[in-house]
Amino acid sequence: MVDYFLVLIPRFMPFLLEGAVVTLELSLISMVFAILIGLLVALGRIAGGRVLGGLLAAYVEVWRNVPLIVQLLVLYFSLPEIGITLPGFWAGVLGLSLNVGAYLSEVFRAAIISIESGQRDAGLSIGMSRATVYRRVILPQALRIAVPTIGGYFISLLKDSSLVSYIAVNELLRNGMIVISTTFRSMEIYLMVAIVYFVMSFIASRLVFRVERWLTPAYLRAGSKVQIQQSASKA
Repeated sequence: MVDYFLVLIPRFMPFLLEGAVVTLELSLISMVFAILIGLLVALGRIAGGRVLGGLLAAYVEVWRNVPLIVQLLVLYFSLPEIGITLPGFWAGVLGLSLNVGAYLSEVFRAAIISIESGQRDAGLSIGMSRATVYRRVILPQALRIAVPTIGGYFISLLKDSSLVSYIAVNELLRNGMIVISTTFRSMEIYLMVAIVYFVMSFIASRLVFRVERWLTPAYLRAGSKVQIQQSASKA
């Protein structure tokens, strides 16, 4: 135990944290693209024609029903056969973005549909274009509804990004495996990797909670506090 805290952690934690930085970069970039993909796909399925909607629905079904690791392996090893070669990092970004984007498209679609249709009709009746109604009325409300679920998917993405270690990206897990191959101390090193993942995920969950509260109007936050106090008093 003394050896773990005085030797292993000081010696190898900096190398693991270098991988953690790559994990964060990969996750953040992928999440930005996933949100854009998900939002565009959701709008396309709602407002597009039958052909476009069918194509987008097919994309969603394929990317949700094929394991992520298989998607990453296909993108990294199969695309070069048709002349498209991507570095491991960007192949990982592409695979994670398309995978999470498929799930987020359903989140956005449900959030947009949940907005009362009368608000859209009211905007159109006062001369607003359809695009303006979505931009100024529908999407701000839908995004606020979707924030908690988006945050959950980001935390999952942060952990699922470990799969890019299979396509030669030196992120947190792969750096841990490199250390294990030289020290043969698998239990101790995997524990260090797990701790780093936990810290990143915990911080991400707290940030998501703060963003959710920031986007929630003050009167709704006050209502939630009253409900909590009433429930506590009844208990």
